[in-house]
Amino acid sequence: MTTVSPESLIAEGLAALRSGDAARAAALLRDASGGVPAQNMPWPALAQAELALGHHAAAEAALDRQLANTPRDVGALLAKGQLRQRGRDDRAAVSFYTTALAQAGVSGIPRGMEGLAAAAQAFVRDAQGAFQRHLDLVMDGGLSPAMEEALGLLRGTREIDLQHPSLFYYPGLPQRRFYDPADFPWLAGMLTLLPAMQAELAAVTAGEAPDTFSPYVVAAEDRPAPNNPLLGDPAWGAFYFWKDGAPVAPNAARCPATMEALALAPMPRIPGRAPNALWSRLRPGTHIAPHTGMLNTRLICHVPIRTAPACTLRVGSETRTWEPGIPLIFDDSMEHEARNAGPETRTVLLFEIWRPEVPEEDRAAITRLLQGIAGYDSAA
Repeated sequence: MTTVSPESLIAEGLAALRSGDAARAAALLRDASGGVPAQNMPWPALAQAELALGHHAAAEAALDRQLANTPRDVGALLAKGQLRQRGRDDRAAVSFYTTALAQAGVSGIPRGMEGLAAAAQAFVRDAQGAFQRHLDLVMDGGLSPAMEEALGLLRGTREIDLQHPSLFYYPGLPQRRFYDPADFPWLAGMLTLLPAMQAELAAVTAGEAPDTFSPYVVAAEDRPAPNNPLLGDPAWGAFYFWKDGAPVAPNAARCPATMEALALAPMPRIPGRAPNALWSRLRPGTHIAPHTGMLNTRLICHVPIRTAPACTLRVGSETRTWEPGIPLIFDDSMEHEARNAGPETRTVLLFEIWRPEVPEEDRAAITRLLQGIAGYDSAA
């Protein structure tokens, strides 16, 4: 009696499958499966034959054998997801589909499975929408800002935003994009001076000379020019009250109420570097491209002096607008950008403050560090 080798059974089974004889293909491949090493067995072909016969459990068992050998097999993952979908196990289907699609982004979609991949994408999209609607019903509103953000992260509508300062990173600080103005009691006194500050801006701009506001982005002497489309452009303009740690006397003299307001803020005092405080003016159509600040030990404060419609500030994945009488306080070590898409000019009083979580002794150490860096630059 002649014994047919497992390899011959596999070859005959594959030929039967190509010819459309699923029953013969399944029988031959089942017989072969016990005689060859698992890694040499065409489990997807057996799964295809079993599926054609309506044997869903057997097809899934064959796919499981394939995935045990090659966990990132795109075709097997897609087929497994399809079977879980048919079994109404939507969460498992989404898991297999998303893994398959992620791997397909690296290795491609197997020929002939493009339609299944497209159907998988549509199913995942619909399932995620249903999941979000379910969460909305379960939670039913009334959540704290932290829980709203947590749900946004779970839904995929928000991102985890992290600090990426370009010079100095102080560890352990909370990753907060915006701070609540109510957490800074000194702001109340500053806001009582807002009408006077607005009057000072009106007086300065009423007889404005061409050089009253200088471009915010400028090239430093003996340094490469920054790669910034607003370099030398007064569309993002600056009228300084403090610059690199020293008051700008002519501007300060013209705006005593603004200087009085700034005296209330806990601005860093670092000779040659801080504080910096200015009117920051953004003309219509101006876009400040995404960027990050140098330090995460400070916060940037914007007190709106002249608001304008369609002006936005994005910090990380959160976007806000400037509203009359409402300061914006944010961590500029996270990626941020600003845009004036409206017809009017926006002006804010911009200044930096110590981040409240940094203790006094570390503020002193940071001051020494930054002075040391400046001193090294000078010595060099």
